[in-house]
Amino acid sequence: MDILSIVIGFVIGGAIIGAVVMMMMKKAAEGKGSKIVEDAKADAEVIKKEKLLQAKEKFLALKEEHEKVINERERKIADLENRAKQKNDSASKQIEDAKRKEKEVIRIKENLTQQLEIVESKENDLASAHRKQVEQLEAISGLKADEAKAELVDALKDEAKTDALALIKDVVEEAKLNANKEARKIVVQTIQRVATEQAVENSVSIFRIESDEIKGRIIGREGRNIRALEAATGVEIIVDDTPEAIILSCFDPVRREIARLSLHQLVSDGRIHPARIEEVAKKTKKKLEEEILEVGKRTTIDLGIHGLHPELIRMVGRMKYRSSYGQNLLQHSREVANLCATMASELGLNAKVAKRAGLLHDIGKVPDDEPELPHAILGMKIAEKYKEKPDVLNAIGAHHDEIEMTSIISPIVQVCDAISGARPGARREVMEQYINRIKDLEKIGMTYPGVEQAYAIQAGRELRVIVESGKVSDAEADTMSFNLAEKIQTEMTYPGQVKVTVIREKRAVNYAK
Repeated sequence: MDILSIVIGFVIGGAIIGAVVMMMMKKAAEGKGSKIVEDAKADAEVIKKEKLLQAKEKFLALKEEHEKVINERERKIADLENRAKQKNDSASKQIEDAKRKEKEVIRIKENLTQQLEIVESKENDLASAHRKQVEQLEAISGLKADEAKAELVDALKDEAKTDALALIKDVVEEAKLNANKEARKIVVQTIQRVATEQAVENSVSIFRIESDEIKGRIIGREGRNIRALEAATGVEIIVDDTPEAIILSCFDPVRREIARLSLHQLVSDGRIHPARIEEVAKKTKKKLEEEILEVGKRTTIDLGIHGLHPELIRMVGRMKYRSSYGQNLLQHSREVANLCATMASELGLNAKVAKRAGLLHDIGKVPDDEPELPHAILGMKIAEKYKEKPDVLNAIGAHHDEIEMTSIISPIVQVCDAISGARPGARREVMEQYINRIKDLEKIGMTYPGVEQAYAIQAGRELRVIVESGKVSDAEADTMSFNLAEKIQTEMTYPGQVKVTVIREKRAVNYAK
């Protein structure tokens, strides 16, 4: 319809143009004559034919384009029909497969039901036979099933315990054989590379003077100078018959050092009176605080430890004037730091963190106040206050097992602390503490049944336990040795290690008369 309308439009347009031309020709004819009219008719006919030809060409082009659109639509419809047919076929196939599988499942279910019925029947028969056998065994043995089971469990428990202890012993021995070589190599190399001299400190200092005349000046009239000096420094000053010497006695090395330096300044200056003593003591204390800070800075620089809080640096400097069992605390901490760094390097760990933890592990021994806390826990809290890393905090707090070790650096610090403190001559123990430790060792040895005697020998490095052969077997002796070592390790504090030896022997004695 659209194409026909276009053609009719072109035809009508041509007719209108022809009419216009005819009118023009008529007017021309009226003015110019018949010749012009004929020419105008001829021209109009030509124009008419051209317009008709153009309209026909336009019609054919539009018709061809319309046919292409129709063909494309018919092709798409055919494709959609094919796809729908394929999906329909696939759905039909899936439905057939589902029906076939459903039939297979029903068949398998029926088979399983039959098999379950057979199994239940056999289980009932087996339970009945088991009851009959149990009744026969109870009648033969004279024991109920529960009683027999309890006896069997006890027997198996004892046997398993013995086998487990034997297995543990074999595993421990094998582990020792495999691990001792490398462990000794690392520890020996570390100790050799960081070997330092040991110096045991005392709780008194001796101040040398040139002559006994100076003693009188230090004592002063009616002892006022010596009382003023003791009050200003907190140190007991002993002036006796010892020639050319005055003894300074105090448990605090810092106070002893202040008293020693103050005495040196007073004797050098020659002016000794109470006012002068107080002035010199204050100046000396301030100067010593500056020296403590300088010692702390120099120590951290020597060890290559950076970023320590200024208060921690000051506390490191205070270690110079502290001792532990007679061992200088700063020298001990420096040595532990170097040992930790070397051992961590040997094990492929962070040497800087290990060295930092080694230096700070005893920081709890030099606080400004004296709280009722173990020095390891106190040191951890101090380091936490000044933003130290978690690995360092755990190493400080766990080096005496007050808290659980969560970092691989912690056992290294603990081992290196023991190495530094256990060297011959490094530390000395108060006699009363030593005697108590020996008594505690022997007391622990006597707690087990069957023990006849227990002796702590080699300065408490070994515990020998003698058991009665009739009451303790060889297997029980092995168990006792293991349990004793565990108990000593858990309940006691001691340097180095304690060897536990359990001795069991049987003697047959007769007399020939």
